[in-house]
Amino acid sequence: MHTQPDAIGLISWEHFEQTDIRVGTIVEALDFPEARRPAYQLVVDLGPLGLKKSSAQITKRYTKEELVGRQVLCVTNLGKKQIGKFMSEVLVTGFEDENGDIVLAQPASKVPDGSKLK
Repeated sequence: MHTQPDAIGLISWEHFEQTDIRVGTIVEALDFPEARRPAYQLVVDLGPLGLKKSSAQITKRYTKEELVGRQVLCVTNLGKKQIGKFMSEVLVTGFEDENGDIVLAQPASKVPDGSKLK
């Protein structure tokens, strides 16, 4: 039997629809030595939205070389976030594995960059 979660943390459908989650292709991955925790600086091609920068703490599971060309899901409407001297423009999404390392959220098949999660 499936039960509803507690009311705490529930959002309305309208709020969810306001979250803009798009797919993009990582076109550049650079070291980010100034970050407090190990991270990369990414440039993501979001198609009609253009190239956007993001910082991602994914150095345990991914090398810079294997990130380039990989499609990822990004939240595009959170606004910019200053991380040290770096300005992050989108949030690259992922899940923690059993060790707390981030596994990127990705489409199962290639889709056009900029496609919105439905």
